[in-house]
Amino acid sequence: MSEVFEGYERQYCELSANLSRKCNSAALLPNGEQKNQQVSEIKAGLDDADVLIRKMDLEARSLQPSLKAMLLAKLREYKSDLNKLKREVKKLTSANSTQTAHEELLEAGLADAHAASANQRERMVMSTERLDQSSDRIRESRRAALETEELGVSILEDLHQQRETLLHSHKKLHGVDDAIDKSKKVLTSMSRTITRNKWIVGSIIAALVLAIIVILYFKLFH
Repeated sequence: MSEVFEGYERQYCELSANLSRKCNSAALLPNGEQKNQQVSEIKAGLDDADVLIRKMDLEARSLQPSLKAMLLAKLREYKSDLNKLKREVKKLTSANSTQTAHEELLEAGLADAHAASANQRERMVMSTERLDQSSDRIRESRRAALETEELGVSILEDLHQQRETLLHSHKKLHGVDDAIDKSKKVLTSMSRTITRNKWIVGSIIAALVLAIIVILYFKLFH
């Protein structure tokens, strides 16, 4: 709780108790100078109490909503007690009991109307604060949803690019496989040609060797 509010509250409680005792004491006095003087002192005390009530009201309204509501409820009780003291003072100073009763009813009605109006204003303020908080949460949710959507679109674009890259790489690998197959066929054909050529050359050499042997045979033995 606010220390400033507590200070005003202590002063008001002490002043209220003192005024209540003075009202009880003045009610026992006969009409005269002493009673009038005491009533004047009570009225001055009531003015001081009004000042303290206003100070507590201003301090309470500057606090957080949860604490403010509690302090304003307590403040309404103090205002009600102060109005009772004011009515008692009016009883002391009024000679016409009918007029006094009428003023009491009127003041009570005004006090109740003021309290009802204050309650309604507090409820409106609290409702407005709740609406503002709800609007802030909705805006935050929408912002988070937009960020999530943007992130999802970015991920989908990255996946699409990766898919295109993989398809392109697959096409390249397929082309390399075709080239390797063609190279294998060429190498196989070349190997066969070389083998065939070896056999031909070997056959020619063998024929030449055989021819040389035959020629030498005829020369040596004939």
